[in-house]
Amino acid sequence: MNNILEVKTTSPDYKGQDPEIAAQDFRNRIRNYEKVYETIDDNEKAYTYVKLINVGSTVIINQIKDYLSSRLVYYIQNLHIKPRSIWLSRHGESEFNLTGKIGGDSDISTRGEAYARALPGLLKQSGVPPGTKLTIWTSTLKRTIQTARHLAAETGYDKLEWKALDELDSGVCDGLTYEEIAEKYPEDFAARDEDKYNYRYRGGESYRDVVIRLEPIIMELERSENIMIVTHQAVLRCIYSYFHNMSQEQSPWMEVPLHTLIKLTPRAYGTEEQRFKANIPAVSTWRGKGSSAKHQEPAEGSQPSH
Repeated sequence: MNNILEVKTTSPDYKGQDPEIAAQDFRNRIRNYEKVYETIDDNEKAYTYVKLINVGSTVIINQIKDYLSSRLVYYIQNLHIKPRSIWLSRHGESEFNLTGKIGGDSDISTRGEAYARALPGLLKQSGVPPGTKLTIWTSTLKRTIQTARHLAAETGYDKLEWKALDELDSGVCDGLTYEEIAEKYPEDFAARDEDKYNYRYRGGESYRDVVIRLEPIIMELERSENIMIVTHQAVLRCIYSYFHNMSQEQSPWMEVPLHTLIKLTPRAYGTEEQRFKANIPAVSTWRGKGSSAKHQEPAEGSQPSH
């Protein structure tokens, strides 16, 4: 009953309907399905199929021989329908953010430290149920670890560092401002503006590379329950786009502000989102196409709407 109310009544078929009426209608659907559905049995061993029993408590795999099929099996084995939320936050404002430099492993600024101290309160404000088991994930870089240190100290939650959550590697441009990149590597600056998703920094990464290295993170998020992630702009853009079923090609231009906690709650037919902004100023690190400005206010449309 709870599963029907929580999962099925979020379907567009039941939008705006009374939950009890929607649940009863869905139970009627199931009874009708049972009249015509046929279970795959041992007489059909020649076919390729994956059979899930009790939402994955038992998985039967048959004739899985190619790469794509094996990846699909890997994915569905990590799914569950237990209620859970994922909290996302960028690190607090860093010293490099203040100077407009990209990459690096700088410390957080004074305002970034203020955000780190405010983060446990924001998490509580977001509505973490009492007794919830929550794990905090950070990258291996100082600014995320510094931002999360009060979370771990004040809440007692477990903390885990992931190399896969490190910021996009900017290669030879690491530690430069966009103005310096435009001066030293004008062709690269133009090429990245033209195709920001696929452009790879010399000796570094592209957004496409980041999406690939985030696959194990996504799988862990799918199989886990409640997770809080403190990470970086590019990484957060990719994770956010995945859970909102948005095109990754558009993610590099998305605004993800500093000093803001994002709570995502996956549902059967979409992801609900809430934002909790700390009253602590921070620079804007969003940059529009063609701009080499140190700090620039986001353009209209850079903030996703759902």
